[in-house]
Amino acid sequence: MVKTRFAPSPTGYLHIGGARTALFSWLYARRHGGPFVLRIEDTDLERSTPEAVNAILEGMNWLGLDYDEGPFYQTQRFDRYREVLQQLLRDGKAYYCYCTREELEALREEQRNRKEKPRYDGRYRDYRGPPRQGVEPVVRFKNPLDGEVVVEDLIRGNIVFQNAELDDLIIARADGTPTYNFCVVVDDMDMGITHVIRGDDHINNTPRQINILKALEAPVPKYGHVPMILGPDGQKLSKRHGAASVMECRDLGYLPEAVLNYLVRLGWSHGDQEIFSLDEMTELFDLEGCNKAASAINPSKLIWLNKHYLKTLDPVHVARHLSWHIGQLGIDPCQGPPLTEVVRAFAERADTLKGMAAAAEFLYREFEDYEPKAAGKNLTTLTEAPLRHLAKAFAALPEWRAEPIHETVKKVAEEQRLALGKVAQPLRVAISGTAVSPPIDVTLELLGRTKTLARIERALRHIHQGAGDES
Repeated sequence: MVKTRFAPSPTGYLHIGGARTALFSWLYARRHGGPFVLRIEDTDLERSTPEAVNAILEGMNWLGLDYDEGPFYQTQRFDRYREVLQQLLRDGKAYYCYCTREELEALREEQRNRKEKPRYDGRYRDYRGPPRQGVEPVVRFKNPLDGEVVVEDLIRGNIVFQNAELDDLIIARADGTPTYNFCVVVDDMDMGITHVIRGDDHINNTPRQINILKALEAPVPKYGHVPMILGPDGQKLSKRHGAASVMECRDLGYLPEAVLNYLVRLGWSHGDQEIFSLDEMTELFDLEGCNKAASAINPSKLIWLNKHYLKTLDPVHVARHLSWHIGQLGIDPCQGPPLTEVVRAFAERADTLKGMAAAAEFLYREFEDYEPKAAGKNLTTLTEAPLRHLAKAFAALPEWRAEPIHETVKKVAEEQRLALGKVAQPLRVAISGTAVSPPIDVTLELLGRTKTLARIERALRHIHQGAGDES
């Protein structure tokens, strides 16, 4: 059975690279019918915070990456780590090292002077003397002195490491706390992890972890190291490249479906296909399709995908996500048209949910000012008569629906001997404050009769004030 895990360190938000690792691990488990585990690697007590843990959980929840086991916290497993540590010490596979910081630095300096790679020289590896007074020892793992470790990487192929190049790793600090590489091994062993999918920045950790697993006579998982994500300029991804975290994507107005589709294509492909539903990803994802080279983000691709999903997903689903953005504007969405209908009206011309919310704001509350250029062109003494006729006709309409609204606008245009746009555009500016909105009949149906008539009256007052200023 396949069993994967996502094991972030809670030292900040869930960044794009971490989210992709989580997605790949989740997809691999789901495709093979196995469980997906969430593990919080919070042993860095100085940098790990509850806020960062919440940010990770929030990001996973927003993306819809549900986990079958966890979240497990490493800080709650210290007793287990001590137990395994004592086992390695008893079996002679680990030892106490009494080197001081000063001695280690002097050793490294000597090695650098000899043009050697700085590394611990194993001087306490076979020490049988008494504990050294005044020195709190660390615990080091006895790495094999010869032979090699072959990492059978599912993405990169075999990677060979010589044991002679690996020094004896510290697996417990002087204060007794276990180190990252040791905790990971114990966790993967205890949790029965069969496949470890993670970033290629962990490649050098892998041979060390394999050696510890073998010393514990534990099964060795299969590993797949995905390449890093770069900015569009080919440099390491950072905030200057735009959204660096999952929740920033949410805040900017992207749908989780668009972000997942975007992430899966950052380093994986299936033929020339660009658009994948989550079901398709689950059915098709394999590690053989992962790239060996780093992937660069492409913000325009994310916008393109987002526009696609805004137009094609169920409006009820999109409306649930739009609700949050409407709320960010300080608007109660109950005080206006149903959000599902807003999505249907605005989806064709929106790039993001944030943009959609801003564009639809006039449906829920009065706008402050007219867009100057739009008002200067459309709210003039020449448009006063059409607007008055529209107001009178709208007030008399037996039912407020898009079709009779459209016929009314068309009829007024004919009566005034004007092109339809010469009537519809001033009306659009009058009710929205701008020259851009969905089709005018749909827009007015959403706005409602009462607000429509009030906005036309406001526009007529604006025209009068302008005429008064001119005189």
